[in-house]
Amino acid sequence: MLLSLAQWLQTLSPEFGFFRVFQYLTFRAVMAALTALLIGLAFGPWVIRKLAELKIGQPIREYGVQAHMAKSGTPTMGGVLILIGIGVATLLWFDWSNRFVWIVMLVTMGFGAIGWADDWRKVVQKNPEGMRSGEKYFWQSVIGLLAALYLAFSVSETSNLRVLELFLRWVQSGFSTDLPPKADLIVPFFKTVSYPLGVFGFIALTYFVIVGASNAVNLTDGLDGLAIMPVVLVGSALGIFCYVTGNAVFSRYLLIPYIPGAGELLIFCAAMAGAGLAFLWFNAYPAQVFMGDVGALALGGALGTIAVITRQEIVLGIMGGVFVLEALSVMAQVGWFKYTKRKYGEGRRILLMAPLHHHFEKSGWKETQVVVRFWIITMLLCLVGLASLKLR
Repeated sequence: MLLSLAQWLQTLSPEFGFFRVFQYLTFRAVMAALTALLIGLAFGPWVIRKLAELKIGQPIREYGVQAHMAKSGTPTMGGVLILIGIGVATLLWFDWSNRFVWIVMLVTMGFGAIGWADDWRKVVQKNPEGMRSGEKYFWQSVIGLLAALYLAFSVSETSNLRVLELFLRWVQSGFSTDLPPKADLIVPFFKTVSYPLGVFGFIALTYFVIVGASNAVNLTDGLDGLAIMPVVLVGSALGIFCYVTGNAVFSRYLLIPYIPGAGELLIFCAAMAGAGLAFLWFNAYPAQVFMGDVGALALGGALGTIAVITRQEIVLGIMGGVFVLEALSVMAQVGWFKYTKRKYGEGRRILLMAPLHHHFEKSGWKETQVVVRFWIITMLLCLVGLASLKLR
């Protein structure tokens, strides 16, 4: 049986008492964060140098903010550094028998592969638009729907065997069996308010959360350091939800569903925070590297999947309010432009430029002002989301 480094060290605890610390989830989470951080800081310069040698530079749209034209050629696809840090640190410190960590890892790497293909077309084929939106959306949908189908049955059961039994029972019932209460949509800040979703409702919501979060983070990634710090903040806050959701005592006290195994996701969240902070070291203004779609799509998909497992979809929307507003700004801008063009023969805009961060730049804010203020807003929203644990 294969073991992670943490599991192997735990086997040494009878002979060497010190190694008992590796049994503690919180200690392993700290080690995962430090491991990812050190990997990012150590290999960051090498990755940036390699990307520059391969001429993998960020193309800048001609109709974008003119001040950003100076960034043309800055190495992109730096998200691979984040994914390497997350992957290595998580594999070293989590319990390999945990199914929830594996599904989050698969979704993260799957969305990262889509982003890689998109970035590759941008930098190799010199196409600033990258992968066609329909093709990108198709592959996102495939991964999102597969993850949603699995999670619909896994959040309510304790093992993959029982997940399979519940799935077969649902099929044999003519697709009419209801899911256990653990799979209900939880409304934060209320003690007993939740809504049964049913299997199809759960799948639809999960698909929307995973794919929506992935694209929202991607749309936010437009300024130096703008996307990565909110990802670190929201991911860290979700790690707290993972810890209490996977603990029978805390979940009972806080009146949230107890989902065995969810606590191990704290390792992934800690690794994401460590890798994100290491990337921020190089991505802070003026950025030496951009994460590209390979990082943004992957991180967004990870946040969405974790939120579904911990049954905190609405809380994710609160804490990730910056991501939500960025996505809504694009939808509103495009929708209004198409509507007015069809009605008046001339497209009109609600914002000076979408996504929202470019609107503020066009309004006179400096890039660093936009970034830091969006960070502050995310910090406040994360505190509001964490307050929902107790205010029920």
